[in-house]
Amino acid sequence: MAGDRRATLGNVVAQRDIEKVMPADEHSVVGIAGSAGTAMALVKLFQVELEHYEKIEGEELSVDGKANRLSVLLRGNLDMALMGLAVVPLFGAWDPIKKTGRVFSYDVTGGRYEEHDHYAVGSGSLFARGSLKKLYQPNMPAASAYRICLEALYDAADDDSATGGPDLTRKIYPVVADVTQEGYRRVDDTELSAVVEAVLSKRMLRPDGPAADIS
Repeated sequence: MAGDRRATLGNVVAQRDIEKVMPADEHSVVGIAGSAGTAMALVKLFQVELEHYEKIEGEELSVDGKANRLSVLLRGNLDMALMGLAVVPLFGAWDPIKKTGRVFSYDVTGGRYEEHDHYAVGSGSLFARGSLKKLYQPNMPAASAYRICLEALYDAADDDSATGGPDLTRKIYPVVADVTQEGYRRVDDTELSAVVEAVLSKRMLRPDGPAADIS
């Protein structure tokens, strides 16, 4: 899962280094879009509830249980969403029973939808989804997945003013994380900077990004 770092207030950049991708627990991750303050509070509550369940039961909540619990929290925020303080998360987790990663999207009413292969949320999601659809391949190695996530964020930032691209002068890079059976891992900025620079150098030659393989 990957997220850009820009938060906006109308047409003004309110913060350049907000983190929109966070661990929910050891084997799951949540990304946020929408009202930043409300989203942060909701994610913190979600993290506490998952930790509390694990302490009481001695094991993690199932992936479906985690996804359902996030849905309930969103439904509880419906009044705020109707006032314009909506939150639209993206939830990903490693499922130890199915031995695979799973991704869930939501709407502001708490509707939960399991996605296949890839998904994107937020104001730039239309452009990011188009990029992912073009570049995604099943069972691709982690390094390639990081690359296409950054390509998708670049495409989103290229057409959506509320999505921020990599900021090389301030060394602010997107947050990229993966979740496997070994657990949650945030990709270190040192490792990510090389991928960012590779993406940007290719964009200097082809501003619209890599073409899909249609061979």
